Amino acid sequence: MVWLATNVPYADAVEIFQRIGYETVPQTSLWEQTQAIGQAWHTQQTDAQNQVSVERVSLPPAGHDHAQPKGVSLDGGTVNVRGEGWKEIKVGAVGDLATTMESDLITGELVEVGCADHIHYCGVLGSVTEFAPTLWALAVQQSVPTATEVVVTADGAEWIWNVAADYFPDSIQIVDWYHATQHLTQAANALHPTDPVAAHTWAQARREALYLGQVDKLIQPLEQAGLPEQARYFHTHARRMQYQEFREQHYPIGSGTVESGIKQFKHRLTGPGMRWSRPGLERMLRLRAAVLSHTFDDAWAAAWN
Repeated sequence: MVWLATNVPYADAVEIFQRIGYETVPQTSLWEQTQAIGQAWHTQQTDAQNQVSVERVSLPPAGHDHAQPKGVSLDGGTVNVRGEGWKEIKVGAVGDLATTMESDLITGELVEVGCADHIHYCGVLGSVTEFAPTLWALAVQQSVPTATEVVVTADGAEWIWNVAADYFPDSIQIVDWYHATQHLTQAANALHPTDPVAAHTWAQARREALYLGQVDKLIQPLEQAGLPEQARYFHTHARRMQYQEFREQHYPIGSGTVESGIKQFKHRLTGPGMRWSRPGLERMLRLRAAVLSHTFDDAWAAAWN
């Protein structure tokens, strides 16, 4: 029943169980059990998290890292907290890097590209300071610090790259391709504010340059036009925008993994009229992360041992 309540609202869980299991469970009882399990997991995971802080993790000597490439992605979304309004939850996704077949962004040909597999999630209501250790604990659990290759893919938010620099300093960092093209469109509109046709033409003409990592072809005309803010975005992330090179190395250039994760968290957390108490939301985030990571059964067994 708790698993069901982690996927659908409490009232719906009660109705589903009644229709399928032919038993009636009071909604208050289901809520209480879910809160109790959520609090137990919250406490267990916080204790475990404290045991794997950066200072406590011992890494193997150089040359002993494992060969499975790992991917990390992080982003934020909003949830309505009772008495506080819409607050940001920060979500992290950690998984193995694999390959799949996909159309090339420029030629349209079917090519082998990087993707994430065996994805595990974490979600935190709070500041970057509160989120970062939770993401690190998940990364340690998934053997990220001992991987030969680690790729961090995300949008251009400054807090994200600060976390990447602090916790994954040797990672390959990639700005999400679709966010980069959105900024390209914004730059084009700033360059041609009264001529949408010219703006579209300019953006399309430089899309290939962006894919090839030739960001100087974007920076120079923007600086010459007196648009330093638009140019700064591409200058700041230039090394994270070598998309052709990243694709050839089978690294993912999109942050769809974490964006999908946020949508799946919000599927349970942001239904019509939903508002959460802060403790209730924190507990549900732990439960929802276990469901999305396919670790619910293991966590449930551990909670009762």
